[in-house]
Amino acid sequence: MNSELGTAASIWIAGALAAVLAGLHLVAPRIRKLPLVPERYTGSFAGGLAVAYVFLHLLPEIAAGNEAIGEALSDVLKPAPLLELGIFLVALAGFTAFYGLERLAAARSGRDTGSAREPRGVYWLHLVSFMVYNVLITYTMVLRVRTGLLFALLFTLAMGLHFVLTDRTLTEHYPQRFRTSGRALLAASLVLGWALAALFAPTSTLLVALLTALLGGSVLLNVFKEEVPSNRSSSFAWFSIGLVLYSVLLAAITAFDR
Repeated sequence: MNSELGTAASIWIAGALAAVLAGLHLVAPRIRKLPLVPERYTGSFAGGLAVAYVFLHLLPEIAAGNEAIGEALSDVLKPAPLLELGIFLVALAGFTAFYGLERLAAARSGRDTGSAREPRGVYWLHLVSFMVYNVLITYTMVLRVRTGLLFALLFTLAMGLHFVLTDRTLTEHYPQRFRTSGRALLAASLVLGWALAALFAPTSTLLVALLTALLGGSVLLNVFKEEVPSNRSSSFAWFSIGLVLYSVLLAAITAFDR
């Protein structure tokens, strides 16, 4: 089934998925406040989906990327235990970079002290980091579509609902600035990532593995930071529903794909 998708078809399908993700960015506040559904339910459901994605899809994907790096560098470097950690060091770098930005934003915006400042420089640094994050998501989407269309659809579902969580955090950090410019720029960055992939398709296995690991570290931080904190009202039942639903869908798609 996947082999039937040519380059042009994969690009346009990836473009459609990027448009869906961009749309979800723009309507995230409405999704969080669905009629008759408390925000803690929608946020917990999205968190369950995202956590299941991390454990059942993202981590195996990063491990597979480690093998790809080993094969790509086999002619240059001899296999070594340190080399086997390379892909995970990249993921760790992505995790650490986004954690540092989160702490900087919290400190400069006054969340740690209870004040309500929105420093312009920190806002743009934080927003640009998420824009890069979005570019990586859609830049690798074409390859995801060619590898497995159903998996790409499931990835889009997880990332789209994950945006609901990141939208909540950015709104809390920058209630004025983010509403006026942030969502539109984040949506535009998704389209930019797809456009770059259409013009300069990722062909290097090594490059894709590194980008996936960098993205993976960022996703790990953002998912657990949004759903686990004890100071935010959440629903374990809805979290479990999202987690089980994604797990069942992934298992069904994996069985069907094989």
